[in-house]
Amino acid sequence: MMRMRRPASHRRQRGVAIVTALLLTTLAVTIVASLFWQQQVQVRSMENQRLQLQTRWIVRGALDYARLILRQDGADRGNRTTLDGVWTTPLAETRLDQYIERERVEQENFNATIAGRITDAQSRYNLANLASNRTVSPENVLLFQRLLNNLRLDTSLAQRAAEEVARSQKAPPQQQQQQQQQQQQSQVSNNGQGEPMELQRVEDLLAVSGFTPQAIEKLRDFVIVLPQGTALNVNTAPAELLSALVNNLSMSEAESMVNARKRASYLDMQNFTSQLGGRSIAQSVQAEVRSDNFLVLSQVKLDRATLDTQALIHREPASGNFRTTVVWIRDN
Repeated sequence: MMRMRRPASHRRQRGVAIVTALLLTTLAVTIVASLFWQQQVQVRSMENQRLQLQTRWIVRGALDYARLILRQDGADRGNRTTLDGVWTTPLAETRLDQYIERERVEQENFNATIAGRITDAQSRYNLANLASNRTVSPENVLLFQRLLNNLRLDTSLAQRAAEEVARSQKAPPQQQQQQQQQQQQSQVSNNGQGEPMELQRVEDLLAVSGFTPQAIEKLRDFVIVLPQGTALNVNTAPAELLSALVNNLSMSEAESMVNARKRASYLDMQNFTSQLGGRSIAQSVQAEVRSDNFLVLSQVKLDRATLDTQALIHREPASGNFRTTVVWIRDN
């Protein structure tokens, strides 16, 4: 008995149906895989946000601890800030106990550590001192020139930096009114450019002609930009700055003073000037034996998240005690 052969059209329809089914299956698998991938990306993004938020809360806790240390240091020796205080002890990389407990319970591999240190912001020269009310301070320019010379940098950069600081400073109220009137009368000012931004970081000096990245690296540990003018702390300043601060003080003499300071810090400015052998400090240059501003450097690692921050803490006497305030926090 012979079997009847199906028409060719039926075989073609069957082939088309099989190909269509395969295409639909492939499309469905692709859609499902895409959905799983998108879900995984969203979950990972949420995890990253959670880790970043947790690291910032850890940094906040570290800043509260730093503020406590600085308040205690102020209460113990409010008249002086020296390099033998408790605040100078760095915090080595330390594992966080709360996450060790979490690992034990949930069997998760969290590497949570924190490290940090406090440095005296007034052990560096404050670039804000170069000008006041948009007027350059010649004595501070001379100090900065000496510092540049001690660091083997071009001393002519001091005047350029001072002029940039003066231009970027906010004018007094009366001058602001005069400037607004002048701008209303003339549509073109500052060669058609806006007011320069105030300096906030040492890196902002790159906008000044002559400053290079190499120069900024040399200056980084010796200068700072603080919100307002501050005194240089002679108890914590390095030899390069002491030599720049005091008229006709050589680097070797400044280094000798730094070594002597390790044995006995300066009790007050009279005690410091008595060691200068008749040399003097320019009258308009600010110098003190204590500090009101500190930098807190911290690094938090939590699983795959790492956060490096730098914070400025201001300390001031308040009702027989000391009050500390976080001025700003910046990511490095």
